[in-house]
Amino acid sequence: MGSLEYGVPRVALVGEPYEIGWQHGQQLAPQIVDQLRIYRELFQEACKFDWDTVRSVAGEFRESIGRLAPHLLEEMQGIADGVQAQTDPSVDILDIVALNARSEIALGQWDDGCTSLAWRIRAPECHKQILAQNWDWREGVGKNLAIASIAAPKKPKVWMVIEPGIVGKIGFNSASVGVCLNAIRARPISTSLLPIHLLLRIALECESVDSAIASIESLGGAASSQHILIADKDGARGLELSPRGAFYLKEDENGILAHTNHFLENKLVDEPPWLSGSPIRLERAKAICGELIRELGPDRLGEIDAKLLRARVFSDTFNSPQAICCSPDPNRVARIQTLFNIVMTFEPGKSPTAEVVFGKPGSDNESSVYFGELEPEVGSLVQAKEV
Repeated sequence: MGSLEYGVPRVALVGEPYEIGWQHGQQLAPQIVDQLRIYRELFQEACKFDWDTVRSVAGEFRESIGRLAPHLLEEMQGIADGVQAQTDPSVDILDIVALNARSEIALGQWDDGCTSLAWRIRAPECHKQILAQNWDWREGVGKNLAIASIAAPKKPKVWMVIEPGIVGKIGFNSASVGVCLNAIRARPISTSLLPIHLLLRIALECESVDSAIASIESLGGAASSQHILIADKDGARGLELSPRGAFYLKEDENGILAHTNHFLENKLVDEPPWLSGSPIRLERAKAICGELIRELGPDRLGEIDAKLLRARVFSDTFNSPQAICCSPDPNRVARIQTLFNIVMTFEPGKSPTAEVVFGKPGSDNESSVYFGELEPEVGSLVQAKEV
């Protein structure tokens, strides 16, 4: 299936926070309205929450966001106003806050899964950092995904694959800082802290991994238990975040840091078993990386790139349906599958680049490759003519 059939919209958002939100809301209004419909149904199905209950919890998060990240609350107000003006006058800021806090409001009762990988590669004449992930979630959300660039004054330019209506997601910035996300099912949550999608955006407003960690710590951490895999040109860290504290994971001796949907070090929360395939996916990702190291040898590690990782790691179907390349499980009501793959590359002296494939990599239902790079002033992401 070609990427044109996916119809992935691309939006360039520029200006102050409210302006960025207004453009987001106007340009992606139909998708945002559909996302609200999808999540209304999901909250009712998985959590037995009606939308009034969801909005009530969103009201608590609105207060915290206004205190801790007022510029992102302004952006959400702009999104709501843009949707109102374009499509649906009934949408207001609490609806948009609910989308942005959907992981927290669900109290860990949703069952999404993802596999992320960071690889610091050092080979002859090659010094690069790779950051990559398969993002797995409900099939219905796939049709609404969009590509967004955000240019705000005095901040790095940000590029993300987004769920419309949500201000932060998986992506990278012009300073070569990138983020991936792994959901964790654990308690408690705290409405006095920031939802994870806002922390993703805040990390992408930073110039380095260290400054991003410092920003997250200064804000008190995360409202829910989640893992952010973050990298810059010099390396990666795994941020196992929770309202009760954080643990930071380091790369192994080969420069590799992989993560799935269970905490490895953070034992501060109540984390009941949920995805039996999560430990299997983690070990599988590590094993495939080990195979590549043995096959290529130290002098050829520079050949590891987005195309090779899609072919060897992210299209892997071992232990399907709960595989790295995820398919819907016939024994589960929720139809979860890999919705996109992203591979980001950061190199000293070069602009950051990324390749994205929508759908399941290595399948007959994947898109063509979208690729792009960000300059300090000009960003681009285009569909590749050949894959």
